[in-house]
Amino acid sequence: MAYNVMVVDDAAMMRLYLSSFLNSRKEFKLVAQAANGKEALDKLPDLPDLHLILLDIEMPVMDGLEFLRHAKLKTRAKICMLSSVTVQGSPLAAKARELGADGVVSKPSGTVSHDLEEKTGDELTRVMRTLVGA
Repeated sequence: MAYNVMVVDDAAMMRLYLSSFLNSRKEFKLVAQAANGKEALDKLPDLPDLHLILLDIEMPVMDGLEFLRHAKLKTRAKICMLSSVTVQGSPLAAKARELGADGVVSKPSGTVSHDLEEKTGDELTRVMRTLVGA
């Protein structure tokens, strides 16, 4: 069984990197993408079988923290913050957890981390598997 994943990030290149990252892991299937939290919230009713959301924090229209305030009422999917500003132990990481983030992984090189798989891939895979119970 593949776990259904939505990627929410305003950077098109980051969505592309994450799509490629997910495609290389047979247990995960990218089923939706969104460029901001509002777009992602609007898609949730059409995704009842969503298992995991990879969520950026700094986005226009609706950021990741505001998305978290609403998402837990609309989905049972686990939510993993994936952001360059949510370093473990940071105030933003703590706020994300307080608002319902199930996991926090830091992007290794800023907004568009082209080296995500190389530097953080093992950690992200481990967190994703833990969150979905794989």
